[in-house]
Amino acid sequence: MSGCFECRPMPEAQRIVGMMAGNGLYPETFAAQARGQGVRLVAAAFRNETHEDLAEKVDVLRWFRVGQLTKMIRFFQGEGVREAVMVGQIAPSNLFALRPDLRLVALLARLKERNAETLFGAIGEELEREGITLLPATTFLEDCLAPAGPICGPKLDAAGLEQAAYGVRIAKELSRLDVGQSVVVREGTVLAAEAFEGTDACIRRGGELGKGKRVLLAKVSKPNQDLRFDVPVVGPQTVRSCREARVSAIVVEAGKTLLLGREEVARLCREAKIALHGWEGEAPAQGAEAGS
Repeated sequence: MSGCFECRPMPEAQRIVGMMAGNGLYPETFAAQARGQGVRLVAAAFRNETHEDLAEKVDVLRWFRVGQLTKMIRFFQGEGVREAVMVGQIAPSNLFALRPDLRLVALLARLKERNAETLFGAIGEELEREGITLLPATTFLEDCLAPAGPICGPKLDAAGLEQAAYGVRIAKELSRLDVGQSVVVREGTVLAAEAFEGTDACIRRGGELGKGKRVLLAKVSKPNQDLRFDVPVVGPQTVRSCREARVSAIVVEAGKTLLLGREEVARLCREAKIALHGWEGEAPAQGAEAGS
């Protein structure tokens, strides 16, 4: 018996990525970008954090209580997840109120310092032990990274750029110490520094002291930032908080900060006359000439 057999290439398996989805616009933006590239998304959502409508934007979603590490890992494994990403924030109040499972209790007991890098890094190690690679939080979001120079709103003048250099320099030192990523400054004075409470609370404190007079928010990445987690993000809520606090400028690190909801951010900055600027390179030392 003779015949002709047509050799056809095997179809490529669909890429599956697990999402650990917190709050804010970040998870929805990631989902839209990833699904646009044909990725199957399996989302672990957290009660009182994740927006309910995320379920319509992913392929599979299951709800967890913050702290249920083992159940989340088993869920991912059952859905064939071998890559995962952390997207969105978890409110500090929920982190303090979490009820950890035994696996997370053991993980926390091993940590001498408990900050975003040590906690999320340890969770990444647990995922790796189970065959799940934690991807950079910028995966599929390269187009959302802030550009260098003026982004939207009024352009910073020479005094504004000098103020920006000061804010970036102080914020970089703060982030190096694992305290926070943001500072609010005015005319060479630090009005507020971000700690565990988050950026919005820092903006409110700084705004109260600045009284609307050339107040600037600087938000940076850590030196040697681990891109798998805690990547700085600016979105519409950040601009709204600055508007309410009468902060007149926002400076972020170009290429290292995710800018989400860009059209709405541009509209809000334009209406509130808030400058949004992407800082590139190292901030000059005190007394040196500032630039972009």
